[in-house]
Parts: sequence; structure tokens; C-alpha cells
Amino acid sequence: MKLNVKILLSRGMTMPAYATDGSAAVDLRAAIDEGTTVEIAPGERALIPTGIAISPETKDVVAIVAARSGLAIKQGICLSNGIGVIDSDYRGEICVGLHNTSKVSFTVNRGDRIAQMMFMPVLGAQFIEVTTLDETERGAGGFGSTGVK
Repeated sequence: MKLNVKILLSRGMTMPAYATDGSAAVDLRAAIDEGTTVEIAPGERALIPTGIAISPETKDVVAIVAARSGLAIKQGICLSNGIGVIDSDYRGEICVGLHNTSKVSFTVNRGDRIAQMMFMPVLGAQFIEVTTLDETERGAGGFGSTGVK
């Protein structure tokens, strides 16, 4: 898949790149002003710009923004919305909402790797209204109905 990437000159960042041949996602970096930081207090959220905008070659793809596992597990820094969905027709700057779930403040510096972005195919649905659904073994059971073990 080809992806057009616009580097926002006002932010002065570089092109995203895969870290290894087996990487499923590219790191997104904080594009905050040189010499400044963003402090995220415990329990607080912050919206961090990345300095890039994208345009996929097809509408049949979505960019998914996910937390970096090291930040989430070691620092308690997660995405404020769980995952980010970048629709194929969005052309604005990609920004990342970070949430500090830890008990200590977290500092974001310019160029820090704050999230990761991967690309997945999209299947459009045709919605058909019905009065009944097919039966399954599980049925309407949810919220733990299949147990823990």
C-alpha cells in the first residue's frame, strides 16, 4: 500500500519509518515546540501533535493508532480513547490523546515516541433490518457469560 505523508513544516518532524523488518506499526513522535515539554499529571490527559498528515491510496484502509506497550506497562501512559481511528478521508494533522494512569507526572519531550500507527483493511457493511437473528450456542450471553477458565 502506498501512503502519502505530509510533513507539516511548522512542526519540522521526519518521515515515520518501521523500526525493524518485522514491525507491524510505525512509531509516532511528539511534535511539540523545540525546547518545550508537556507535563501530564496523574489522571490527566493531553493531546500531542505528531507533525504529520496522511493520505492512503485507497479508501479501503484505516490507520489505527495504538499505545506503545513499553509506555503503557512501564509508565502507565495509554491512549485516552483506547485506540485512534484515522479514517481514509481525514487530511488533518494526526494528534495523539495520551492519558496518564500512573501516580506520577509524565513528561513528553519533542521527538519522543508516544504511540504507534498500523494500517488495516476496512470492510464496509450493508445494513439490513431484520426481526430475528440466527441462533448460536452463546446466544445473547455476554459480560463474562463464558467464564474465566
